[in-house]
Amino acid sequence: MRNTLLTLSLCLPLSVQAADISALSEEARRLIAPLQQALQQSVQQAMQQGGALQAVASCQIQAPALTAAHSPAPWKVARTALRVRNPGNQPDVWEQQVLQRFSDRAAAGEPLPGMHEQAIVDGQFRYMQAIPTGQPCLTCHGEKLSPELAAKLDSLYPADQARGFKLGELRGAFTLSRPLESP
Repeated sequence: MRNTLLTLSLCLPLSVQAADISALSEEARRLIAPLQQALQQSVQQAMQQGGALQAVASCQIQAPALTAAHSPAPWKVARTALRVRNPGNQPDVWEQQVLQRFSDRAAAGEPLPGMHEQAIVDGQFRYMQAIPTGQPCLTCHGEKLSPELAAKLDSLYPADQARGFKLGELRGAFTLSRPLESP
């Protein structure tokens, strides 16, 4: 992480220092945990109420609402992946590059939990944190989906690419951005 901060500070305007980047990174990390918990609770509750079919239907509505609710101004908080379920979550160019680096780092043996990157891109502070595929994720994102669940996913997400994951694989990432403060 220190090397990343040093590299970033060499490319930044004099008004943005490594300490600023470190503080923004810490703030971004603090924003992820409550969103992650809210998303997990929402899915767990829907699973308890009606199984995987209910969870998928609920997630389609709840995930965007929860993400918006956990995006305090000036932050924009989202999720993205190399293989998205919702086409509205397609990664931009920087996110695509970071996701590919996450994938490469994981393939080289680096653990996904806690994997993150930050940068200044077009006047924005950008932060991404990897999301590993956990056991609960496999119900709707794994290799073996029930025919009923596959049909439900096909109806809600006709362009769904977020299937076939294995435990521990890179599922996607939380992605956060905010404009830099003017000096």
